Amino acid sequence: MKTRAITGFFFIIVMLASVLLGQWVFGGFFLLLSLFCLNEFYSLIKQTGISPNLSTGILSGLVIYTVFALFSSDSYNLLYHKLIFLIVIAITAVFAQELFKKTPAPFTNIAYTFLGLILTVVPFTFFHALAYIQLGFNFHFPLAFLLMLWANDTGAYLSGMAFGKHKLFERHSPKKTWEGFIGGVAIAAGVGLIISHYFLELEWSQWVIMAVLIGTVGTMGDLVESMFKRSINVKDSGGILPGHGGLLDRFDGLFLAVPIVYSYLYLISK
Repeated sequence: MKTRAITGFFFIIVMLASVLLGQWVFGGFFLLLSLFCLNEFYSLIKQTGISPNLSTGILSGLVIYTVFALFSSDSYNLLYHKLIFLIVIAITAVFAQELFKKTPAPFTNIAYTFLGLILTVVPFTFFHALAYIQLGFNFHFPLAFLLMLWANDTGAYLSGMAFGKHKLFERHSPKKTWEGFIGGVAIAAGVGLIISHYFLELEWSQWVIMAVLIGTVGTMGDLVESMFKRSINVKDSGGILPGHGGLLDRFDGLFLAVPIVYSYLYLISK
C-alpha cells in the first residue's frame, strides 16, 4: 500500500508538470507516453504468439501523433496539411513489412498493429488537441480532464468500498459495482462544478457534462481494458508503475473518453 501511494504521488506530480510546463513539454511528454503505451500493448500481444509489426507500428505512432499535434496547434499552416501524406506512407509500411515476414497469419499481425495505434496513440492525439480546442495553447482543458478523470476513479473506488453491492459488469471486472460507478460520476461532476468557478471558458453545466462523459465513457474504457487483459490471461498490463501495474492500466479510462470529450467540446465551441 505504501509503494502504491508513493508511486501514485509521483505519477500525479509528473502528469501535472507535463500539462503546466508549456506547450512543448506538453506535446513531447504525451508523444513519449503514447509510444510507451503502444510498446506495452505490442508486448502483451506478443505473449499470445501474435507478432505485430513493432518497428513500423512505433514509427507510424510517432508520425500520426506528430502530424496531428502540429495540425491541431496551427490548423491554418498549409505545410502541416501537406504532412498528412507521411501518415499514408507510415500506414503503407505496415503492410509492406509483412510481405517480408514468413508468418502463418500476416493479416492478424497487421490487424493488431493497427489496433494498438487506435487504442493508444490516437487517443493521445485527441488529448493533445484538447489544449488547442479554442485556438492557441490553453492547459485548462487537459488539466480539467485529468482532474475529473482522477476524481471519477477515486470516487468510484471509495463509493464501491463503502456502498458497493450490485455488480456492474462482473464478467469482465468482478470488483466494479453500480454504486461505485454512480459515486464516481457524481464526484467527477462535483469536481467539474468546482472547476467552473476557476476556468471560465465554459458554463458550469458544460463542465459538468464533460465530467459525466468522462465518468461514463471512462468506466467503459476501464472495462474494455479488463476484457482485453482477460482475453490474453494477464492481471496487469505491465510493471512500470510499482503498485499500479502498467501504463495501459493507468490510462484505460482516458483512451475511450478523450475522443468523446473532444468531440463534445468541438461541437459546443463551433
